[in-house]
Amino acid sequence: MRWRIAVWFVLPAFLLYTLFTVYPLLSALANSFWRWQGTARGEFAGADNFTSLFTTFPLNQQLWPALWHTMAFFAGTMLVQNTVGLLIAVLLVELPVARRLLRTVYTVPYLIGGLVVGYLWSLLLSPVFGPVNASLRAVGLDSLARAWLGDPATALPVVILVNAWQYLGFPILLFGAALAGLAPEYTEAAKVDGANARQRFLRVTLPLLLPAIGVVSILTFIGSMNTFELVYSLEGAQGNQPTGPGGATDVLGLIFYRVAFQEGGSNAIGQSSALAVLLFAATFAVAVVANWLIRRREITLT
Repeated sequence: MRWRIAVWFVLPAFLLYTLFTVYPLLSALANSFWRWQGTARGEFAGADNFTSLFTTFPLNQQLWPALWHTMAFFAGTMLVQNTVGLLIAVLLVELPVARRLLRTVYTVPYLIGGLVVGYLWSLLLSPVFGPVNASLRAVGLDSLARAWLGDPATALPVVILVNAWQYLGFPILLFGAALAGLAPEYTEAAKVDGANARQRFLRVTLPLLLPAIGVVSILTFIGSMNTFELVYSLEGAQGNQPTGPGGATDVLGLIFYRVAFQEGGSNAIGQSSALAVLLFAATFAVAVVANWLIRRREITLT
């Protein structure tokens, strides 16, 4: 009787997950093996849609730089979240005054859509009327004022920092929960042995936080492989502003969008589905391996 009740509770979520996640994945997999003429399915293509991603111009020249940009996007975001996020979480644990308020402040950007965040930051960074350049000029740093989103040297780092700022609240919450769950006996024993605060953090607290750091890194990787709306709102579908950095912020999500809706031609469904399948396979494989390594690390800590 209990299992029937459990099934009725799980069934709505299972149906929604199947409809909006499983079915699109299977549909994309099926579409990737056929040629398409607009929305009409043509002959069986086998692996041709996959190979064309690496052999057809301009995809063969755009895909690898976009992959590199996506990996840089992941590495930069992960670095900020696992350093600044952990530092803020530690400070919030050590300084309980206004802790809830500060956690809410840091979490609010995470709850705002990427399109809204990108639009707001595009206004802030505007070379014409943006307050960032205006502030630099006001304090005599005119040489630092520039078109941040239009300069190939700064476009990608700026997008990475905006993304890290938006999602900083999540690792803060996760690290805060992990810190609250650590047994105080470990640090007390280290203190008795004469370890100072720095040594206690580096040799006791930080190793115990490695599972949480791993979870943040995996989720950051998944989010980076799927990033689109923030880059789109900041730099447009071509990975650049009209006077901007000429593809310096191309990521895999933008490549998929252009193949599906702009540059894919009559076989847009086939090529974009093939690219979606490759993105899913790579993301899933890396996430599974990383999760397995984290589980092994957790076993060694227990």
